[in-house]
Amino acid sequence: MSEFSIRLARSEDAEALPAVERAAAVLFAGDPDCTEIDFDAVRSAADYRRLIARGHCLVAERGDRIVGFLATQPCGRELHICEMDVHPDCQGQGIGAVMLRACLIDAGNAGFRAVTLTTFRDLPWNGPFYTRIGFVEVEDLAAHPRLAEEIAAEIEAGLPAERRIAMIHFLG
Repeated sequence: MSEFSIRLARSEDAEALPAVERAAAVLFAGDPDCTEIDFDAVRSAADYRRLIARGHCLVAERGDRIVGFLATQPCGRELHICEMDVHPDCQGQGIGAVMLRACLIDAGNAGFRAVTLTTFRDLPWNGPFYTRIGFVEVEDLAAHPRLAEEIAAEIEAGLPAERRIAMIHFLG
């Protein structure tokens, strides 16, 4: 495994995050359900600065290069993962898992009761990956209206309804 470090994101990191998000989107290029999605349309640096200002976003660095990030949004007593990406030339090295575990620790220390996200059910680096870290699928979206709205917006944007899920990791 290559050496990397994880830390809380700083405002100036926001400039690097859209490029990492765009680069990581290449994993979806061959997915037939995603051909209509414009994966170049990523969050802006200004969007990421707003998320970073909330205090729970992380970046992964190798040397002085940001190679991954996890961006979150507090939603009441839950911390929602808006985006997590690792640059393709650094994937498969445990960076995503370390960021995710660090996020869970930070969220617990900050008093959140759970961490949530939406993702693809079937892609190995999505649903199955999060399941290995302890996330479970939200079976009853009616009980989680915020997540139901997020899934509905993703479907409206062109993501395949049958493959989108919300997940939650309750914190002890």
